[in-house]
Amino acid sequence: MDTPLYHDFASWFHLLSAPAEYAEEAAVYTRLLEEAAQGPLRSVLELGSGGGNNASHLKQRFEMTLSDLSPAMLEISRSLNPECEHVQGDMRTLRLGRSFDAVFAQDALDYLVTVDDLARTIETAWHHCRPGGVVLLVPDCVVETFQPSSDHGGNDGPGRALRYLERTWDPDPRDTHYHSEMVYLMRDEAGNVRCQHERHLVGLFRRQDWLDLLAHQGFRARVCTYTLSDIETGPLEAFVAVRPA
Repeated sequence: MDTPLYHDFASWFHLLSAPAEYAEEAAVYTRLLEEAAQGPLRSVLELGSGGGNNASHLKQRFEMTLSDLSPAMLEISRSLNPECEHVQGDMRTLRLGRSFDAVFAQDALDYLVTVDDLARTIETAWHHCRPGGVVLLVPDCVVETFQPSSDHGGNDGPGRALRYLERTWDPDPRDTHYHSEMVYLMRDEAGNVRCQHERHLVGLFRRQDWLDLLAHQGFRARVCTYTLSDIETGPLEAFVAVRPA
């Protein structure tokens, strides 16, 4: 994943995606983790933690270790979550040499665009999940729930503002990804406005692919559905996997 949003324009990230907007879903993820884990649930490793939006809520309940591929995004997260440990690393290859009560990944799963990428990330989760611990993986969608869509949003900040327009579509249903076209309008402190376009390839796998790869690694996995108040397209899906004790 190499996109200016997570490097050159990382300082704008919380205007694109504000931490407060994650409160409802973080509460859902907390519940799913607590319901599934066997034994104490204190330490959580987040893979692909980005700007730390989920962690800003999850840290109220868990001891969070945050990992991300982008140094710039880790710096943004540190400004929001200074009490959390931050580690640079690729979720497909990260090896910290220690285990956690839970491993969690959400938005960054979008950038796994091959079955091999997904399998390697699940292997990373296995290596960092203690026996009896839980892994929670929350992709945006699976093949069975994908729908082309449009979205817009953004926020104002001190002296500057960002607005975005997003269009998602799948030009080739035979492959394992779809396209997310993003356009950002960024107004700086001097009133200058910059327009930036990005194309993101977003991984798209069958529900059974997720379950099969988790089972092959050794997890006991299931699909959990949940709803969010700002999503009207129907129940969302998360994969909850327990490493046998």
